[in-house]
Amino acid sequence: MMYQHMSYVYDELIGEAPYDEWLQFTLALFRKHQINGKQVVDVGAGTGEMSVRLAKSGYDIVGIDYSEDMLLTAEEKAKKHNIKIQWIQQDLLQLDGLENLDAVVSYLDVMNYIVEESDLKRVFRNIYQVLKEEGIFLFDIHAIDFIMDYYVGETFTNMTENAAYIWSCIPGQYPGEMYHDLTFFVKEKNELYRKFTEYHHQRTYSTEIYKYLLKEAGFQNIEIYGDASLEMENCIEDVPRIFFLARK
Repeated sequence: MMYQHMSYVYDELIGEAPYDEWLQFTLALFRKHQINGKQVVDVGAGTGEMSVRLAKSGYDIVGIDYSEDMLLTAEEKAKKHNIKIQWIQQDLLQLDGLENLDAVVSYLDVMNYIVEESDLKRVFRNIYQVLKEEGIFLFDIHAIDFIMDYYVGETFTNMTENAAYIWSCIPGQYPGEMYHDLTFFVKEKNELYRKFTEYHHQRTYSTEIYKYLLKEAGFQNIEIYGDASLEMENCIEDVPRIFFLARK
């Protein structure tokens, strides 16, 4: 999954993501777990929406993503806000060069792109190793029931002044697995539209599997929240998005 072309229109088409709500949720959990340090890494940083918000909140941020195009967009955004963020192009399966971090965050279903259990365990272990003692790892996933009820087998469309997409969600072999067939139309300077496609693969597992894999990676203290709400700890029925906090 490269987001090779999507980076140019990602924010415009996915702009409804509640980044500010997620920021307040994140900062509240930082306070709860006394994350007083400043070293935070945003893995799967994408176009830098969370990275920029965390940096503006006073944290020293490193943003990591596999897509160079996404990081170029993120870098432009940080410059626009006059914020210094280090951007690293890296595969989460090969995460290295970092250590002694206070926190790692990963939002907007980045972990759903890690579709094999063995790879998830490897990513969790990589993150565990770069955290300092009592450092925390925060990430989200799509809930399986939500995936099966609202995504799989459905087709979505969206149109803005400068871009549009047709997005089909194709069922995979397992519950919670799907393939995204995306067709984009982007307006260029000559007022004509350029067409391009992306094909993505996602899979979500039960909360019990994520908890098991986190513990196998070394994490012991695990909290689960529904829809980025501190009032919904361990209340994950009928929510579209589930958030995990794992402490080293």
